[in-house]
Amino acid sequence: MVRRQSSATWLLLAYACLIVYASLYPFGPWALPPGIPIAGLLRLPWPKYFGAFDQQVNLIGYLPLGLLGVAAGLRSGLGLRWAMVLGMLPAPLLSYWLEIVQFFLPSRVPSLADWLLNTLGAWAGVVLGLVLHAFGGLRRWHDLREYWFQPHSAGALALLALWPLGLLFPTAVPLGLGRWLPHLQETAVELLEDTPWAMQWGDAWVDSALALPPGVEAIAIALGLLAPSLLALSVAKSGKRRALLVLGFALLGVFVTALSTGLNFGPNNAWAWLTLATWPGLAAGVLLGLLATFLPRQVCAGLGLLVLSALIALVSQTPADPYLVQRLQAWEQGRFINLYGLAEWIGWVWPFAAAVCLLNLMARRKL
Repeated sequence: MVRRQSSATWLLLAYACLIVYASLYPFGPWALPPGIPIAGLLRLPWPKYFGAFDQQVNLIGYLPLGLLGVAAGLRSGLGLRWAMVLGMLPAPLLSYWLEIVQFFLPSRVPSLADWLLNTLGAWAGVVLGLVLHAFGGLRRWHDLREYWFQPHSAGALALLALWPLGLLFPTAVPLGLGRWLPHLQETAVELLEDTPWAMQWGDAWVDSALALPPGVEAIAIALGLLAPSLLALSVAKSGKRRALLVLGFALLGVFVTALSTGLNFGPNNAWAWLTLATWPGLAAGVLLGLLATFLPRQVCAGLGLLVLSALIALVSQTPADPYLVQRLQAWEQGRFINLYGLAEWIGWVWPFAAAVCLLNLMARRKL
């Protein structure tokens, strides 16, 4: 079998990074475990208490890791035996390493039960992947991908699959991913505290935290909706399917944003983000996306870079909503802190990763 580039490989790597983040959050403070010899760190203790939610998360959380491992192996042409090894072996090793590292995080509790549940979850994912393979599920995905997308589109497809996860973390502007500059400024203010530059940096950051005018907010929303559409059009095949992709991502963005709003402010407020500034932005994003379906893929990739750059520049100037900050503080005291932390990181990184992917696509087509 000829080896090919598979989006499952990129999704496997991305999901492994998310597992590491969720397992080691909040990444400090680090401390040597008291009363435990070095040799004792290799033995995971049996937990004294079992929480039903934790058990479910540990079991289900590793299931995609096994499934993606099998899919990545099969889609890359490694063969069934090596695909099973890729699905069954890395997940237990990764889980064991993360449990050992948790000894050095006082806020986390290493557990033998967690490792066993992680391993069982990953192996259940392997079984699911083998069942899908036996019934032709992976072949159907291959045929579907061949119908909709060009070759060498694995990275773009993986990013498109991660895009709705980034939207789960509520943003100051709907669909406005890539808001990293305010966090960088906050870090700079903390680092420059008690220095001659501390007050000037802090005042500049506070003064710049002004709300975007409604027209500019609509532009930012349009850019946030247009970005994944242009990424998809950069790897999509010609025909009416390009318009369906644009409409599909528009619907996906709207419903995921409503889900995120409902999780934060209650189901009754799930659609409260649809305002007089939101509707024109959504309409403009869909219209521009449909017009882009008539453009060549190379042009869509170039426009995608411009859209991502403008999106990052606009959303970086938006202040944090005080009501949203209050709600997030309440969430952080509960069990969803890791989920929200993962979604926030995806939202920060996604526009930059999409820009790198578009640059790679443009360079590949020039060769």
